[in-house]
Amino acid sequence: MPQPKLATFPQIRGALRFYQICSVITGVGLLLLVAEMILKYTPLHVELFLGGSGGFLWFAPAIVGPDCLWWSMFAPMTNDCEIISTGDGFNVSLAILVVHGWFYVVYLFACFRVWSLMRWRFPRFLALAGGGVVPFLSFFMEIRVARDVKRYLAEREAAAAARAAEKRAAATSSTDDLEVAP
Repeated sequence: MPQPKLATFPQIRGALRFYQICSVITGVGLLLLVAEMILKYTPLHVELFLGGSGGFLWFAPAIVGPDCLWWSMFAPMTNDCEIISTGDGFNVSLAILVVHGWFYVVYLFACFRVWSLMRWRFPRFLALAGGGVVPFLSFFMEIRVARDVKRYLAEREAAAAARAAEKRAAATSSTDDLEVAP
């Protein structure tokens, strides 16, 4: 497996920082999305609204069709489940869904950037990408990836510095030998 070149280390550090930020934002967005889905698809059937007739921030009940069961969100094509929003104002629940969806694309780009610069195998990319769809996984992956990448970069830079010192020492000793010889 090819290793990253030393010249790409500044790019790797930048990509890692971008990945860490995206990982936290995606993880928080996913947790908000899971909470929104629980509120909407469990017997509570409510959505969160900002402004409108209910005040600053309020829950509006949703009208649920007779064919909706608790497992409807896991099998959307098996029945005619219809949930109609009754609130007015800005639908925060829908905004969470849309923002997480679009930011997941940015998160995938961040994952791809770190993965390609580090030259990892494809299953590692799949694990990184899973962080945006499995709750809490992005937080664990962020910690692990940051630790692995920082350790790898430090070890490679230390090895390169040691090789450079050996070359300087070898060059110095060969010039000393030439000066001593009559």
